[in-house]
Amino acid sequence: MEEEEEEEWLLLSLRLYEDLHSFELQTPTRVLEWGPETSLCIAGYGPPGGNNEVLQLLPPPPLQATEAQGLCPERDFKVERGGFSDRPIYNLKHVPNTSLLVTSGPPDGSVQLWQLSGEDSDVIKAVGSIPAEEGFGELWAKIATASATAPWVLHGSRLDSVRITEVESRSSVYAAASNSSSAELSALAFLDTTTVVLCCAAGQLCLADTRQPPRPLEVTSIPAATSGERWGMAVRCGPQGSNGSSQPIARLSSGGHLVLTDLRRSSEPLAVVKCKVPSPKTGAEFLCVSWAPALENCIAVSGLDGSVRVYATQGWDGSGREAEPLFVHKGRAFGAWDGAEDPPLVTVHAWHPQKPRTVLSAATDGSLDVWDWVRPRERWEGHA
Repeated sequence: MEEEEEEEWLLLSLRLYEDLHSFELQTPTRVLEWGPETSLCIAGYGPPGGNNEVLQLLPPPPLQATEAQGLCPERDFKVERGGFSDRPIYNLKHVPNTSLLVTSGPPDGSVQLWQLSGEDSDVIKAVGSIPAEEGFGELWAKIATASATAPWVLHGSRLDSVRITEVESRSSVYAAASNSSSAELSALAFLDTTTVVLCCAAGQLCLADTRQPPRPLEVTSIPAATSGERWGMAVRCGPQGSNGSSQPIARLSSGGHLVLTDLRRSSEPLAVVKCKVPSPKTGAEFLCVSWAPALENCIAVSGLDGSVRVYATQGWDGSGREAEPLFVHKGRAFGAWDGAEDPPLVTVHAWHPQKPRTVLSAATDGSLDVWDWVRPRERWEGHA
């Protein structure tokens, strides 16, 4: 009887998906980055000194098709190129309009540079590094990339170690003032080619204008902060050429708090809500929040447990109330996980660049799920 009930539950759950693909990676990853020509870049995060693979993958045909293909358990991501890193990779970014990747990870705050080779080679080559500033080597660097007059990487582990470096020449474009705060960073991003936003691990935000002479960076307070919580950040990208400071910022805490902020009025949050998570993990090692690139007012969060939660933010306010997710992907509840203990923790998720409701998520057991949920028409009319 229990088997029949479990099978019925599984069938009902699967009906919530428009599309579901499940894959197995050789080793777990905590980076999912879209590279040139809609390729997917991943990397291992094993211990220092190990052979952590850096891979450029081509998605299988069903994930490239414009129409849904139904349930598909194929294992045919194609390895286009690959290389090895002797350090764990915690962050990986593709440099726009180039064949370059930048990565970072323990044991220090340096940034590694990689070349995606030409068509006649299947090797991803390490081509150099940007060393950490003296005195800032104990934390791994957070990174972001942009293509201005030349390819740039924004990097740093603390507020007073933030720099922008021109990737190919390794020349410095911007450096934070040495007397800025030494607060630890959790995330950073380009708003445009002249403005960057930094998020501290304790949740404060900071803006820096690269056109101005270096000066101490000032941080804004975090509303409804809970002592001991760590925070992550995501910037909603607007159309090319738009004012970056007009794009909302989402911050997610290890306790499940979500704060939306308009940087033009940073002292008054647009919304403060609590994610509905039974027992969020407190370490925040894999905390991840992201805006859907092709859906209005849609956010995904992961790293709180073994799930990825998608939220529609319209109607949110500053009350701090508990928000109901639009959809919850429970990952290995549909795979080999037997339910005897907690499911594997989700390490990272990413939206598909071409399919509005398709999300990729990886977990600590090496699984990689790609899914597209059934759209509730009454909620999404006018938003797809």
